[in-house]
Amino acid sequence: MNKRWYDIDPTVSLAVSLMRNANVMTQYKCADLIVSKSKENGIDLSENIITDAFNYVLRRWYDTDQKIAEAFEYLKLMPETLQKETALDVINLLQAEEAK
Repeated sequence: MNKRWYDIDPTVSLAVSLMRNANVMTQYKCADLIVSKSKENGIDLSENIITDAFNYVLRRWYDTDQKIAEAFEYLKLMPETLQKETALDVINLLQAEEAK
């Protein structure tokens, strides 16, 4: 069975699933957190990758919004340990937003 890139790690998969079910404003906060964490760790996307990633057929739920799609491209490029750490941060942010 082919797994989606984020299903390889259960923590990352949970973060993506919870983010999917969040409202758009909370999704944007999570996206900002992912991009910030990526840049802090020296991960950067070239303009072409971002544009190419957004211009193909929109098949995934996060492809419909460029900001969220870009954040997921950053998350996908992260090393596994950083991906998991970021996923935990996203889960914590989502729990904090839910508690408000």
